Amino acid sequence: MPTRGVVYVHSTPLAVCSHVEWAIARVLAAPVNLQWTAQPVDPGARRAECGWTGRPGTGAELAAALRQWPMIRFEVTEEPSPGADGERFMYVPARGLFRATVGAAGDIQLGEDRLRALMASARAPEALSHALDKALGTAWDADLEPYRYAGDGAPVTLLTRVG
Repeated sequence: MPTRGVVYVHSTPLAVCSHVEWAIARVLAAPVNLQWTAQPVDPGARRAECGWTGRPGTGAELAAALRQWPMIRFEVTEEPSPGADGERFMYVPARGLFRATVGAAGDIQLGEDRLRALMASARAPEALSHALDKALGTAWDADLEPYRYAGDGAPVTLLTRVG
């Protein structure tokens, strides 16, 4: 059963735009022509977003393809589908790639074993708070938030994976 998701390229140098399109096209096995707009938070950079449809796991493939360019900022989401959890990937150059499981409402899910491990390793309430922030990708969210806000109202391209 297919799933769907969104690729948000929050910031990329103009010279890399065509490479981003080619990377997405390779994963989706379909031509990609994104509508690039200026990214006001990063003068000279461009931003684009596209919705996609494909098999479960496509979001991880898209994130792996996009992280080949360490100067871009992006997010990839994949909705949950029968038998597969949803996923969210965030990439910030100074932080690298963050991956999390997401529920039907789009919120990050932390499993019981992960929570128990975080509680067992925390020596103080501040340490637990820090570990939870890290597990929830709080720093990535903080870094990307200005770029997300700058993209409000930007055009969206819809894509479907072939095969």
